[in-house]
Amino acid sequence: MNFWQAIASGFSNYVTFSGRAIRSEYWYWILFSLIGVITTGIIDAVAFPTQEFSPVTAVFNLLTFLPSLALGVRRLHDIDRTGWWMLLLLTIFGVFVLIYWACKRGTPGANRFGPDQLATLSPR
Repeated sequence: MNFWQAIASGFSNYVTFSGRAIRSEYWYWILFSLIGVITTGIIDAVAFPTQEFSPVTAVFNLLTFLPSLALGVRRLHDIDRTGWWMLLLLTIFGVFVLIYWACKRGTPGANRFGPDQLATLSPR
């Protein structure tokens, strides 16, 4: 999956918390989010230099919050973990565990959350 496919998939599965998401889909979405926050931060600094509140960044964050959450849950499903593990974001140590899990290869073949998306994209 390339960058643009991952972004399209993220927005088309806006609140889809079922199924699986492969690593490239997840990490391209993270890259898109990082580029978006930096870009909107620059726009806010230029357009609203005297305000402490960043309205453009706030709108971007609102638009990408649910897709990011849903993609994180689907990424956990890919490694055969339930989406409730996203609650680890509420702890400092848990963030590192989630990053480690996001880097892991997904479960080969079907698991309890659905078929292997990577096998669907590139047949062996």
